[in-house]
Amino acid sequence: MDSQTQHPSFLAVPARPAKPRSSGVTHVLDGGLDLLSTRAALDAVAPLVDIWKFGWGTAYLDRQLADKLDALRGASVLSCTGGTLLEIAWVQERTAGFFDWVVEVGMDCVEVSNGATGLPVTAKRELMATALDRGLTVLSEVGSKDPDAEVDADEWVEEIVGDLAAGATWVVAEGRESGTVGMYDADGEVRHDVVDAIDAEVAADRIIYEAPRRRQQAALLRRFGPSVNLGNITTSDVASVESLRAGLRTDTMGISTTIGSALA
Repeated sequence: MDSQTQHPSFLAVPARPAKPRSSGVTHVLDGGLDLLSTRAALDAVAPLVDIWKFGWGTAYLDRQLADKLDALRGASVLSCTGGTLLEIAWVQERTAGFFDWVVEVGMDCVEVSNGATGLPVTAKRELMATALDRGLTVLSEVGSKDPDAEVDADEWVEEIVGDLAAGATWVVAEGRESGTVGMYDADGEVRHDVVDAIDAEVAADRIIYEAPRRRQQAALLRRFGPSVNLGNITTSDVASVESLRAGLRTDTMGISTTIGSALA
């Protein structure tokens, strides 16, 4: 048996749509992997990864960026800048240079956020329009990175709806890599009032929920099923998240029989 192509089929697990997909998206956070590690990760899990975000401004510093982007294109994984990098460019009044660079290096997507600098929503939408004019896919982000910031569910929904109307393909619900801000409290527990408000007004396949912790991933999968979009997943956790989607872990066992038939 060819281990590269054959997969077992004796269990009932939720069907997964093929890439490119808009639901069941796994959005990976790259905190500075080298080229060899990137290639190794893609060799292992590329079919499970949809978006690869270069976090913390690492793309700006990465001397292997061109080769990493080539590897991502070859694996049909969308590349994306992190939102803070664009916010810094806005603060320094250098957004034109940012967009020139993003297009020149061949990024597929940009994240447009306002959680680090207090960027006004009007300016955020202008940046989104610029990105769209340059042929880029836009992921907007809603929520503050400040753990002390008040979280108002209605304000989140209003901004999400406005960002989608302004052309965002997906809206990212802030959770950071820590899973302790935005849609989570300081203990990492899901703010259910925020999730309920979003779910009442916005189609689930337009939201990417940042969920770096297993219990957060499991909670969202139990709520929305295997097709929920999950973000800020580390490369080492991609297979683990897929196991949760398939109902092969205790945290989500039964998801395949309660929801899976509807996804076939």
